[in-house]
Amino acid sequence: MKYNLISLFSGCGGLDLGFQNAGFNIIFANDNDKTVWETYEKNFDHKIDGRSIVDIKSEELPNVEGIIGGPPCQSWSLAGKMLGIKDNRGQLFYQYIRILKDKQPLFFVAENVPGIVSSTHIKAFHDILKEFEATGYNIGYKLLDARDYGVPQERKRVIIVGYRKDIGIKFEFPEPTHPREKWQTLKEAIGDLPEATPGQLKSHANVNLTIPNHEYMVGSFSTIYMSRNRLKNWNEQSFTIQAGGRHAPLHPNSTKMKKQKENKWVFDSSEPNYRRLSVREAARIQTFPDSFIFYYKNLADGYKMVGNAVPVKLAEAIARKIMSDMKQFYKKTGTYEPAIRQIT
Repeated sequence: MKYNLISLFSGCGGLDLGFQNAGFNIIFANDNDKTVWETYEKNFDHKIDGRSIVDIKSEELPNVEGIIGGPPCQSWSLAGKMLGIKDNRGQLFYQYIRILKDKQPLFFVAENVPGIVSSTHIKAFHDILKEFEATGYNIGYKLLDARDYGVPQERKRVIIVGYRKDIGIKFEFPEPTHPREKWQTLKEAIGDLPEATPGQLKSHANVNLTIPNHEYMVGSFSTIYMSRNRLKNWNEQSFTIQAGGRHAPLHPNSTKMKKQKENKWVFDSSEPNYRRLSVREAARIQTFPDSFIFYYKNLADGYKMVGNAVPVKLAEAIARKIMSDMKQFYKKTGTYEPAIRQIT
């Protein structure tokens, strides 16, 4: 039996690929960011709906076993203005809840940044959880470290999973697949890649690269960038891959940085040799396979797609646990009819 999904706020498809790898079938995807459409559609076998979620009526959507998606996280980010629910993007959680309430799938998954459980936003976050619960779901959430699931990157994310109350199951988060002593390193992730190609002037992408997307943004580093160490060595995990090329971490072979004073670091060399990670290196660190190609004309869009994605292996670990629970549920009930997706 196929377990069908709706994907909302799909981006380039990191969460979707993780669920697809675990055996789920995505039959509807939505994102209104036109820069991701070509990448998504060329890597999956279905189209992406490009409308704003506000304009999508629930009755237009198919009945499915699950809904997955990560509402935009900029409003909750510790690195941003942290406007949270006061920001229109923060309010998109309620559009997700609207569709969930109307469709009533067996489960849902929502992903967001750690800032959503910060002291600034914790009350709003608990209000959101109450809304999820009120739609008829047992809710579980946890702040997960992606390194524990095979992602070679310092990346923490809040994962919310809900199972419909009438099926009588509560989601239990999977145990780490990679305990600390087995965390994946930069050497394991990108050590086999040859030297990358610099981007064109004004961050235009190259054409006909031998390794797709193995190109990096060139240009100066801002004072904000130089206010912190941006270099990890080969035996460590990368800093968080952000949704912007200007803030991409340095390649491990780069000249070391040293702290000169508070909020000011410099390269430790009179003739520094350094570069940002390439888009492909960032994608590998996000655990995308090399067969997943990113399409863009401007390198900034490539970095944005990669950085906004849910790491594939983190998504897959969550998805495999849900798949196991769904199989047990159907085996226990002996019911395989679509009607089970609706509360009676």
